[in-house]
Amino acid sequence: MANTYHTPVMLQECIEGLAIKPNGTYVDVTFGGGGHSREILKHLGINGKLVAFDQDVDAQQNLIDDKRFVFADQNFRYLKNFCRLHGAIPADGILADLGVSSHQFDEADRGFSIRFDAELDMRMNQSGSLTAKEVINAYDEAALHRIFGQYGEIQNAKSLARAIVTSRLSAPINTIAELKNAIQGLIPRGKENKYLAQVFQALRIEVNQELEALKDFLVQSAEVLVSGGRLVVMSYHSLEDRLVKNFIAKGKFSGELEKDIYGNDDRPYQQVSRGAITATEEEIAQNNRARSAKLRIAVKK
Repeated sequence: MANTYHTPVMLQECIEGLAIKPNGTYVDVTFGGGGHSREILKHLGINGKLVAFDQDVDAQQNLIDDKRFVFADQNFRYLKNFCRLHGAIPADGILADLGVSSHQFDEADRGFSIRFDAELDMRMNQSGSLTAKEVINAYDEAALHRIFGQYGEIQNAKSLARAIVTSRLSAPINTIAELKNAIQGLIPRGKENKYLAQVFQALRIEVNQELEALKDFLVQSAEVLVSGGRLVVMSYHSLEDRLVKNFIAKGKFSGELEKDIYGNDDRPYQQVSRGAITATEEEIAQNNRARSAKLRIAVKK
């Protein structure tokens, strides 16, 4: 199941970035198909430990039967609490492979993919209350404009929001096909897939509060890792990558790097990789999802 569920991107680069100690404690905050977790376990000795997080109930069909492995069915924004619960503080390394798994894209009824028609859902945690259908039908025009502009980086976000609000006056927009139909006149010709991908990205980020969760995770990662521990984060779009890049460089998400009272840089991490690591052409040819991946590695000071 795990192989078809999700093909891990830049697997070797992630493992090398973690610099695994055989008896260390590691955390995989995006378990998914378990590809990264299985590879981490191969490098751990008998006293090593791996705690894996995933809020998607589907990921639980990939659980690993290994006494060194512990699973937390939680969003990684609760990293610190559940690492404490499972005796994983301090940790020697934390891995995050952000975004949507191949499985979530391929399951039509989850509503993540523009390839299928389905209810507008997009919840990563299927017990969550907010769906894309509710965002589309209940948010006012100003809120939709903000979401599409900020999270989708869509040029005509204002017109898009207005088209949705106008369309839903005559009938609710409940499915992917209905949404496509409502915004048909605004989609640039020849760029249909790119435009719709941006629309879906914006809705998905809002439904799952992805950027807020990422910020919470990054701040807590610095509290969970031991000095010298590794943070390895792979992102798939510029909004995520910008947050990761800024936090590693400055210890915060915007503004300038601050100094402590002695004039030292006041940030928890030192970057290991100069800039982002990207996938090889060979890997991209085998797994198209790797094309947009950016991997950043940092060490806790």
